[in-house]
Amino acid sequence: MTAHDKTLALMARGREFLGTETAILCGAMSWVSERNLVAAISNAGGFGVIACGAMTPELLDAEIAATKTLTQKPFGVNLITMHPQLFELIAICAQHGVGHVVAAGGIPPKGSVEAIKEAGAKVICFAPTLALGKKLLRSGADALVIEGNEAGGHIGPVSTSVLAQEILPTLAEDNIVFVAGGIGRGEAMAGYLEMGAAGVQLGTRFACASESIAHPDFKKMFFRASARDAIASVQVDPRLPVIPVRALRNKGTEEFTAKQIEVAKKLDAGELDMGEAQLAIEHFWAGALRRAVIDGDVEGGSVMAGQSVGMVKAEEPVAEIIAALLVESEAALTKRSAA
Repeated sequence: MTAHDKTLALMARGREFLGTETAILCGAMSWVSERNLVAAISNAGGFGVIACGAMTPELLDAEIAATKTLTQKPFGVNLITMHPQLFELIAICAQHGVGHVVAAGGIPPKGSVEAIKEAGAKVICFAPTLALGKKLLRSGADALVIEGNEAGGHIGPVSTSVLAQEILPTLAEDNIVFVAGGIGRGEAMAGYLEMGAAGVQLGTRFACASESIAHPDFKKMFFRASARDAIASVQVDPRLPVIPVRALRNKGTEEFTAKQIEVAKKLDAGELDMGEAQLAIEHFWAGALRRAVIDGDVEGGSVMAGQSVGMVKAEEPVAEIIAALLVESEAALTKRSAA
């Protein structure tokens, strides 16, 4: 990999932290980031991350075991901090000797970071603001991911470029910080590395890899999409909270807007109380991601994708995706150093 000296040098801290050839992580995508894709990314020199999502401890146990049969390289596990069995899931990771646990979906509950570290694993947390990033590091996080709202799936309100400018100059020199959200090419990766990032995380770019088990119709929707097709969910009524999610526009997203209007009217008419109304909104997308990824229901399901989806044009092996990112990054760094 000597052809990528500049890029790998900038990734040195991230590579050491992850134990990998490159500091390129794959974002944990529910139903997509399973044993096949995770192992392929790790085998290609990146860092695969199992998306635990709503798995039970028994399912996670089986998934980690299966992944270990496909790769001898390091990989991580992404745990949702609000999972009702979080500590049981942490114990499963410990039993398997998982070296890195990503805590996602909110601030880790009391005792969870300590439980992860007691087993010798590193803790990676998401930091949507500088203040929270500092707090997470003080609380024991070993590394941070700053992810902008260009990303697919659940998103915050601030763009990657702004978060990077706010957080990297303050925290990156003394801490491991990975940048995520909207990264689809190596030139962007190079820019964040130059700003001090230890590495990057990509999800959308890997979702349609040859090794991804996503349904062919799911992948075809990615190939046809442009950046503007990846839209954030809209909240129609302030009384009915909507968790912001970025996904490709389809019949489901249109029906969700109509559903909110319908529920708001029933709320106004007294046909539903507030609790019933909010549950109706929350339940709308139940199982929708699985329907899209596994069953291929790309009109009624949730086709989560980041704005970099416009750069995903064909099914490619993971190794070729990572190689292209490195080539693009090295060319950009070489050009700038020669200027």
